[in-house]
Amino acid sequence: MQSSALPDLAHTDAQPVHWLATAAAMAAVVAVAGLLQPDAATATATATASEHRTNAQPGAAPAARAPDPAEATFPLDCGTAGYTVAEQADGDLDGDNRPETVAVVHCAAGSGTPPSGVYVLTQVSGAAPRVVATLVDPAQKLTVTDFAVRDGLVSATLLGYSSADVPRCCPDEQESTTWQWKGNAFIKSAGDAALSA
Repeated sequence: MQSSALPDLAHTDAQPVHWLATAAAMAAVVAVAGLLQPDAATATATATASEHRTNAQPGAAPAARAPDPAEATFPLDCGTAGYTVAEQADGDLDGDNRPETVAVVHCAAGSGTPPSGVYVLTQVSGAAPRVVATLVDPAQKLTVTDFAVRDGLVSATLLGYSSADVPRCCPDEQESTTWQWKGNAFIKSAGDAALSA
């Protein structure tokens, strides 16, 4: 072993007291940050509440809350793996002045790309959210990207496979799709486009 021409440095041989001093310093920093945080958060919450009070019309009913996908049960068979809500967006899709929530859901897989389902949720006051429409069924074996809800339209890009021979990593079909509520159903409009290799 080659010896150093420099003198031994105290910090190169850490003792338990050094670790305790470091831990105490870090705890002090976290405590100070915690004391400073609530004032800013309280100011923001107060400002937001007063803004809502100012903007609300006297005697107007409070805005309806969009259904929370975390409170819903989806028609997926994922076994013990459970499912994941990958994306969600809300909007008034049927013109009744009550927001619906559209959720992109798939089984929670440790690896790979499980197929997506796209579901429309509604909620009656006091009841749990419920699925009222399935826009994409996981049985179709599609992956959903570019998902959005705007101006009463649900839009997404659907990635799929032309045959069982196509590796599941590499979808070779792409479809840009929109759904719109008309009458008593969601009507799908699509434009197919094959992905280039």
